[in-house]
Amino acid sequence: MAWCVVLCAIAGLLPSCASDGNFCLFGYTTKPNYDTSIHTVRVPIFKNVTFYRGLEFELTQAIVREIEAKTPYKVVGEGCAADTELSGTIVNVTKTILNRNQLNEVREAETLLGAEIVWRDLRSGEILSRPRTGRDAPPPLPPDLPPGAPLPKPPVTLVTSLGHFVPEIGQSITTAHQENVDRLAIQIVSMMEKPW
Repeated sequence: MAWCVVLCAIAGLLPSCASDGNFCLFGYTTKPNYDTSIHTVRVPIFKNVTFYRGLEFELTQAIVREIEAKTPYKVVGEGCAADTELSGTIVNVTKTILNRNQLNEVREAETLLGAEIVWRDLRSGEILSRPRTGRDAPPPLPPDLPPGAPLPKPPVTLVTSLGHFVPEIGQSITTAHQENVDRLAIQIVSMMEKPW
């Protein structure tokens, strides 16, 4: 008798499992909510205004990996036509010492990595990284601007990531920077989901 109840419960939940492995029940789903009208994203190498060189290449590679792995979007190269463009600038890299030992050696430190992001729809000129509606919405950038024409500065979104390292257990600032880059890439790609 108990197995019959369990079998009926399982049979009732089976239609709620989608073929892509996500759970869907009563209109709610665990599937990521990405815009289906967007198919391609161009990700130029990020700019870097800090004194730490090379982070822009690492961050761009990490973002491209995250987009390819977690979204339905395809990343295209610089010369290819794209639906959207995700550009950014690394604006802040800081290191803070949290704890020192008796010999004044660093025991624990953290690093902060900050980047300004603009995700723009190249078809309409709309800024997707900071969607606003109503009177405070910025005017869309015209998609048919002639080459060389000055672009109005779009509103940017500041994204930050905090990395932690302990030199006594073999971690270095490189470890913290890699942690920052990976976390920042995850945050940026998560921002590409449609708002609820």
